[in-house]
Amino acid sequence: MIDLRLLRDDPELIRASQRLRGESTELVDELLRADEERRAATQRFETVRAEQKSIGKDVAKASGDERAALLARTKELAAEVKAAEAAATEAEQALKRAHLAVPNVVEGAPPGGEDDFVVLRTVGDIPDITAPKDHLEIGEALRAIDTERGAKVSGSRFYFLTGVGALLQLGMLQLAIQQAVEHGFIPSITPTLVRPESMEGTGYLGAHASEVYRLEADDLYLVGTSEVALAAYHSNEIIDLDEPRRYAGWSSCYRREAGSHGKDVRGILRVHQFDKVEMFSFCRPEQAADEHRRLLAMEEEMLAKVEIPYRVIDVAAGDLGSSAVRKFDCEAWVPSQGRYREVTSTSNTTTFQARRLNIRYRDENGKPQIAATLNGTLATTRWLIPILENHQQPDGSVRVPKALQPFLGGRDVLEPAR
Repeated sequence: MIDLRLLRDDPELIRASQRLRGESTELVDELLRADEERRAATQRFETVRAEQKSIGKDVAKASGDERAALLARTKELAAEVKAAEAAATEAEQALKRAHLAVPNVVEGAPPGGEDDFVVLRTVGDIPDITAPKDHLEIGEALRAIDTERGAKVSGSRFYFLTGVGALLQLGMLQLAIQQAVEHGFIPSITPTLVRPESMEGTGYLGAHASEVYRLEADDLYLVGTSEVALAAYHSNEIIDLDEPRRYAGWSSCYRREAGSHGKDVRGILRVHQFDKVEMFSFCRPEQAADEHRRLLAMEEEMLAKVEIPYRVIDVAAGDLGSSAVRKFDCEAWVPSQGRYREVTSTSNTTTFQARRLNIRYRDENGKPQIAATLNGTLATTRWLIPILENHQQPDGSVRVPKALQPFLGGRDVLEPAR
């Protein structure tokens, strides 16, 4: 959630951010009102409570008519304190609802919506492939991907990775973890079921709520990224941030893909379950912009290792998630579609998530301050699509990128099953 002090000092900055996102500025006005009403209700409660305590002391000293009058006032104050406390509690809850409704304040992102991104750079040569096959056709020929049996067992948008398909994914994710460790990240295998406060704390119960699976009987949520568990790992803690604290989380991820009916149904582009290695950083707010660039560089290093052409885009404000102030995506070239498709995202969420999750550090004066958090994809199941398609050969085989060969028994080429 945003800093209420910033809201009070410069509400127009928050309104301008809302306009950039294409969202209502009325949410800002509602939050301002809720903040004022909460402060007024709290002050009223504290005033009558203080009077109640003061009169309680006076009663012990008084006698006669004075004592009777004080006792009468004590009864009145008891009712007033009870009502004031209820009003303060209600105002606090109203403020929380209004606060959660306002997304983070955009910083540096280009204006516009989904199609208004800015291409920062294009890397690698697009392969010259005549009549390229798509990843599913290639994967089926290699006996690497089986969506037919995935649908039989679990329904649409599920799949099996078998044989070299399973080895490719495991190798890619292990390569990602190796790289992360080399760069000082702490490897972590995270829970995939989390409590509501963890999901809410990272901003996934707002606009993205329809994409989340919930186990109602247990009041737990299946995560769509290990970002959720990693963000909540230090919730309600004061941590040492003399240097940024960096994690690389490996987990299975689950998304309902609500609203994507009929879109990208073929293959494994939009699926309900996938595996991913996610980077997550805690740092001081003034370090966040540099840390964001660092995560992007990590993503590009991994893409270079699997030898696929890609471009980096600066995502427009109207296409940012509620927690992000800025987001960079890497989009890999997909030959069968003749276009780039997203394979990584890295977001700077500044203090938005940490304020919700109460994650702090001590500044040079020893005073607790809200930390900044950032996240970024290092590898995920979707990467199999550009790997298979960009490295396909005319005879139906697939060349294995050098960095992945050790994970496939040293093979440099995958041959179609006979």
